[in-house]
Amino acid sequence: MTTRIRKVAVLGAGVMGSGIAAHLANSGVRALLLDIVPPKAAPGEDTSSKAFRNKFALGALANMRKQKPSPIMSEQVFTAIEVGNFEDDLHRIADCDWVIEVVKEDLAVKQALFEKVEKHARKDAIVSSNTSGMSIVGMTQGRGAAFKKNFLVTHFFNPVRYMKLLELVAGTETDPAVMKAIHRFGEEVLGKGIVYGKDTTNFIANRIGVYGMMRTIAAMGPAELSIEEVDKIFGPAMGRPKSAVFRTADIVGLDTFIHVSKNCYDTLTQDEERNVFAIPEFLQKMVEKGMLGDKSGGGFYKKDRSSGGKDILALDLKTLEYRPQGKVRFESLGAAREVENVKERVAVVLNGTDKAAKFAEQVTLDVLAYTSRRIPEIADDVVNVDRGVRWGFGWDLGPFEVWDAYGVKKGVERMKALGLKPAKWVEDMLAAGRESFYGVANGKDTYWDIPTKSVKVVPENARTQRVEYLKRGNKKVAGNDSATLWDMGDGATLLEFHTKMNSIDDQIIEMMHTALDETEKNFKGLVIGNDGANFSAGANIVALVWAAKSGQYEDIRKLVTSFQQANQRMRYSPVPVVTAPFNLTLGGGAEATMGGNAVQASAELYMGLVEVGVGLIPGGGGNMQLLRNIYGAYSTDKDFDPLPFLKKVFMSIGTAKVATSAEEAREAGFLTAADGISANRDFLLSDAKARVLGMADSGFRAPRPTRFRLGGPSGYATIDMMLYDMQMNGQVSEHDRKIGQKLARVLTGGETSTTSLVTEDKLLELEAEAFLSLCGEEKTQDRLTFMIEKGKPLRN
Repeated sequence: MTTRIRKVAVLGAGVMGSGIAAHLANSGVRALLLDIVPPKAAPGEDTSSKAFRNKFALGALANMRKQKPSPIMSEQVFTAIEVGNFEDDLHRIADCDWVIEVVKEDLAVKQALFEKVEKHARKDAIVSSNTSGMSIVGMTQGRGAAFKKNFLVTHFFNPVRYMKLLELVAGTETDPAVMKAIHRFGEEVLGKGIVYGKDTTNFIANRIGVYGMMRTIAAMGPAELSIEEVDKIFGPAMGRPKSAVFRTADIVGLDTFIHVSKNCYDTLTQDEERNVFAIPEFLQKMVEKGMLGDKSGGGFYKKDRSSGGKDILALDLKTLEYRPQGKVRFESLGAAREVENVKERVAVVLNGTDKAAKFAEQVTLDVLAYTSRRIPEIADDVVNVDRGVRWGFGWDLGPFEVWDAYGVKKGVERMKALGLKPAKWVEDMLAAGRESFYGVANGKDTYWDIPTKSVKVVPENARTQRVEYLKRGNKKVAGNDSATLWDMGDGATLLEFHTKMNSIDDQIIEMMHTALDETEKNFKGLVIGNDGANFSAGANIVALVWAAKSGQYEDIRKLVTSFQQANQRMRYSPVPVVTAPFNLTLGGGAEATMGGNAVQASAELYMGLVEVGVGLIPGGGGNMQLLRNIYGAYSTDKDFDPLPFLKKVFMSIGTAKVATSAEEAREAGFLTAADGISANRDFLLSDAKARVLGMADSGFRAPRPTRFRLGGPSGYATIDMMLYDMQMNGQVSEHDRKIGQKLARVLTGGETSTTSLVTEDKLLELEAEAFLSLCGEEKTQDRLTFMIEKGKPLRN
């Protein structure tokens, strides 16, 4: 077996194959993407040309550039993808350490392809199928012992870049070392969550997820609920994605959804709930009519063309006609909206008394009972089942975590009252005195292990680190309502933000200073990161607009300058500071990120200085920080014209550019070439800790402040000329231009010229002045208010 995976062949360039190839390239792994030679040629096409013979693989590359959400993290990833076709290029798989088959779900097609793969692949290469439920025995029929030893199922979920789940299924002859190698590569290089399934139809996530969806569809008729009501009930209120049930089916495609369900019905002849997987008549009719969901322009939902696509119509399942959506109001869902903690929120809904709560309880308990009866058929334990459903369907809680939130004993009693049958092992667990599937012992997560009837520690990679673990270990050093400083061990501290959306406020700024005081005195280095859904969505604009409208400009000045000072102090502290951003890292969140000495970013990072959207410019040092990242290396050199650098920074801030990955953030200048990227978010805090300790232990010295040679009034005039043209052409409003002028004045250094050098402090002073003056503008206050009320920018 190969020990290190450097290059991977992906056989099949459809949606899944191209998604897998793109994500391998995102992760820095070379990919060879092959597909069939097109069976037909268009008039005038040269059938002997590479362009024709590689048409499907080349088409997949073209689609990657257009797809939304994008499967690629940067345009640069295309340098790591080679293309070809099965007839001319199959011999090239001999260069690959892993070969993934992603052709259509047809056993004969797969068997024929594996026969060819066996001839061309290296004897030590790993071979896998991305099937969503075909048996390993069938797929490897006729293959040799060495092939079977290196063969497994690697089931990725679509879209590959964003779905965390990777299901691994071993055959009876698969070498355990092969499973171990792919587990490690999937988790550490591709950033996936690994789940072990068994060689059963649709494995874990689709078996349970599709059962849940079909059960919901069957129960909604008797409950007299519409599709939008069902989606509201089984959305965020129940710890599920906004796409809930029917919107999810539209995204996946009704043909795909039906295929997976039909596969269950056809093959699971011993399943006591087999009939749940039978396709209802209305679904059959929808597919016959070509109503396949997003891919066909309409499924359960459809954009209303008469309103210019603004309104979304819903399908009436009785008539199969579209109609305007009804308002969905249920007391239990309203009560749940106020609850932040997901376990408590789910319990609020399930314990409600209205129609929505009763429906949620009945369907949920049915799915939980069914899931309990699938162990050990589809997996050996609750952990693999919960992770599979959570990571594959985007649920916040897996089935057994939901059951824990409701109460296991109460769940069993209610199931029996409703005529449902939980698995015997659940009652055995309660009889043994264990009241929940999960618990905590000695700071570690534990679960009830069914075969041994004992409590075991939940397995996880040693690089996994969470603030939650520090809390359990009483590692708090200091804290207030908005932020807490934790001792990470080995001389590292962690500053955690925990406001709503982790927005920056005065108490976070205060804790930034406290964190540095403590770390400089007693520790080696500081990490800034958290366990939230987002690193930080910016400053608290509610407090800002209130202060601006009350004329409290001195308070705003104090807030802005203290945030600037905290960011500057982080950069020039005698101890290293590493920031660990992920997901939304906007405005003040981006400034806190760039304020450190180094960044360890999650690969999924959405970072930008977006203040222009609310009529402002960055106020916490962002203008100077981005200028420093992009221009800093050349900023004192007389041979460099500052204007091209200024233009890049100006356009980035002036158009509120948001990088949609860590790679893009690096290209935009928010991160530097020396900053690190963690593929797996679970490892982000421990990777940042390793980086900060590495810096501390290798003789860290704070950098010297940057000085800038800037254009002054002449540079300002050049940028304003561009803004004038844009205003004349209707591209920007008068107020947009005013904001642009303020930004230009900061970036060109105010009253200076290219013969003198501008300090960081001078740029920060100009920035605070510009920020403050924009806060006084009525149109900026309108933009701030509109953003708070509507959640989107106002163009005025």
